[in-house]
Amino acid sequence: MRMLFGSKRRWIVILLLAFLLLGFIGAIGGSNGSSITPSPSPNPSGEVVGAQASPINSSSPAASSNPQLLKVTKVVDGDTIQIEGGKTVRYIGIDTPETVDPRRGVQCFGKEASSKNKELVLGKEVRLEKDVSETDRFGRLLRYVYVGELMINETLVKEGFAQASSYPPDVKYQEKFRAAQEDAQKNKKGLWGSCNLTSSATTNNYGTPSNSGTVSGDKDCGDFSTHGEAQAFFISQGGPTSDPHKLDQDKDGIACETLP
Repeated sequence: MRMLFGSKRRWIVILLLAFLLLGFIGAIGGSNGSSITPSPSPNPSGEVVGAQASPINSSSPAASSNPQLLKVTKVVDGDTIQIEGGKTVRYIGIDTPETVDPRRGVQCFGKEASSKNKELVLGKEVRLEKDVSETDRFGRLLRYVYVGELMINETLVKEGFAQASSYPPDVKYQEKFRAAQEDAQKNKKGLWGSCNLTSSATTNNYGTPSNSGTVSGDKDCGDFSTHGEAQAFFISQGGPTSDPHKLDQDKDGIACETLP
């Protein structure tokens, strides 16, 4: 019995020493600042608990892949609009008959072009695409304008409400607009079947109502009052690929560039 009691007491002492040793080791670990941080877990709302969420980088590909959409608040005429914020946007690569220029009055098919533009964009959200230039000399944004996947610039030319009128260096879609115009001319759509495009040059190549679409007589830069008028006529006659009236003397795609 004495031996059994002595053996039990030794085991009790050993166990006490073991507990003391484990406590000492734990105290040393705590003094070194080491700890185990539990992994963050989502709460039911989907937010991360136990860790700070990383901020979204607005310049990341995922963020920039969604183009900004802007609402059209006003249609000025066939090729000019205003968007939310008050900015004015001039469509690149096309020209429609005037309706608001006091120097020219309302030109042939101008009201129709303006109405078509309203039908396509007014009150809608549009996406803007820049070419090279930011603005024109009047401070208007120069842009290709889209409603969904529909490019409004091309649509107006293709349906005969505008002429292709490209001004370097903003010529990204020049060939597309030229092809659209050829189709409209061939099928006498819009202004091509309704306006005399060869009347007085001061009307920017949009004349009085007529079924004629032919050009009579040779033209030179003196027949135009502005570069814009000359360029519109130049494009309508096949420029810059073809220049039967020799309006582009230096072959740079710009007709009568000395005009204002």
